[in-house]
Amino acid sequence: MDMKTHSRGPKHSAASGQVSMMLVATVSSVVLVVLLSVALWRMQTRTISNGSSGKQSQTGGADAESIFVYCAAGMRYPMEQIAKRYQTEFGVTIEVQYGGSNTLLNQLQVSKTGDLYLAADEFYIDLARQKNLLAESIPLSRMRPVIVVSPKYESEINSVDDLVQQQVKLALGDPGSAAVGKKVRRLLKSVNKWDAVEELARNRGVFKPTVNEVANAVKIGSVDAGVVWDSTAAQYPQLKVVAVDEFDAGDSMVQIGVLQSTQNPASSLHFARYVAAFDRGLDAFRSKGFRTVEGDLWEDHPRLTFFAGSINRRALEPVVRNFEKREGVKINTVFNGCGILTATMRTMKQESQSGFPDAYMACDVYYLDTVRNWFQENTLVTEAEVVIVVQKGNPKGIQSLDDLIRNGIRVAVGHPKQCTIGVLSKVLLEESGVYQKCKQDNVVTETATSALLVPAVTTGAADAALAYRTDTMAESSRIDVLHIDSDKAKAVQPFAIARTSPHKELARRLFFKIARSKEVFEQNGFQWLLQETSRRREHEQTEVRRS
Repeated sequence: MDMKTHSRGPKHSAASGQVSMMLVATVSSVVLVVLLSVALWRMQTRTISNGSSGKQSQTGGADAESIFVYCAAGMRYPMEQIAKRYQTEFGVTIEVQYGGSNTLLNQLQVSKTGDLYLAADEFYIDLARQKNLLAESIPLSRMRPVIVVSPKYESEINSVDDLVQQQVKLALGDPGSAAVGKKVRRLLKSVNKWDAVEELARNRGVFKPTVNEVANAVKIGSVDAGVVWDSTAAQYPQLKVVAVDEFDAGDSMVQIGVLQSTQNPASSLHFARYVAAFDRGLDAFRSKGFRTVEGDLWEDHPRLTFFAGSINRRALEPVVRNFEKREGVKINTVFNGCGILTATMRTMKQESQSGFPDAYMACDVYYLDTVRNWFQENTLVTEAEVVIVVQKGNPKGIQSLDDLIRNGIRVAVGHPKQCTIGVLSKVLLEESGVYQKCKQDNVVTETATSALLVPAVTTGAADAALAYRTDTMAESSRIDVLHIDSDKAKAVQPFAIARTSPHKELARRLFFKIARSKEVFEQNGFQWLLQETSRRREHEQTEVRRS
């Protein structure tokens, strides 16, 4: 027995050794494949490594060790400059993966990772938002397609028709991966020229996955001509550039968007603001021939001054706090009666004082109209009803505006020169023919803001007040609210951005944050006026940047 056991021992050890060696070999092969896969992936990713400066943003906006960007290939050259400069200033690694806009969108949709997405056309930003992959976006520049011709090609090309008639060797961006390809296909389909151009590229040319590859093919002479963005063409001065009518309507907006997958939105927005800053990232884009938007001036920790009528306070405060936290910025919100706010604005302008608001959300369009020349086009956000507020149980039996002139009825109203509710109250009382008598005999207080009217009733200082329904929400157990039967018993709250603001894009993102806060406003008694819209509507809003 012992001998058999002993004789089997060495055979068992040899078999185990063979199995172990085979297992090691298999594992090694798998590891090698994984490492090769990672290496190949990294070859597609341009990494700007973290330097030794170790600088950090004092705002916390650049606290991330690295930021990953999916970037359309056509933006490679300015993005490389921007990433290096940002790394030098803040010591943050910027990893950039370049490719066609559609290809990148598919990758980030599968991976559900990454921080930012820079697309060559707003179509892809819209699509990313529809797929719930993207939160904010910031515009950078405009581009449109043009034809580029090799210097080796001797015939004259002046139109899309010339490409087909001369049967040139043509390079196009692949519509399935490159934004320029999709744009060209849409434009040429609209004039019934796509089929002929597509056939020409398939038979005598080539489709490329990125716009840079199209330009390079023309540059080295492997094709006679190609269609690229005008900004791409500006980076190839040796090529002849031909602008054609068919592409004149093909402006695309380059935007950088913050992905929902980012683990540090403040850091991602910090870098996105840097890319979109007039005197930082946009400077690099301009140097490469891009037609940039106005852009904000760069500040590591920007402060936005926001004037808002008192009526908006309860709804706006939580929205603003959330915006500050996500963006890593400071919003200096000043709530007051709109008469006081607009008077402050006029003084600032007359005396050239600093501090003029970047944005203004008025209690009503009445007061925005008084300072409209200093603001861009406004958007109506909400509506608030004007009501009569009386003590709980209505002990004085007040039923209408006419009752406010009864003997012994003490009335609180807003001051018509200091706040919107004061103006609206005057209009309502005049409409009922009781203004002069009410003001002379029964008004016991005129407040500077709407916020002080309901407390006048709850404390017993007044029997009735003309106030916004929004101001009554927190005191429903102590007061009764009476409806006023008049079309004038309402205030409409507009949002507008100052023409002189150096942070218009930041102010627009604040507006979009407000525009996505319908539930908060309705909970505070407002009626929502903004229509539920697509990103296209938001994009139209951002176009009001030079008016």
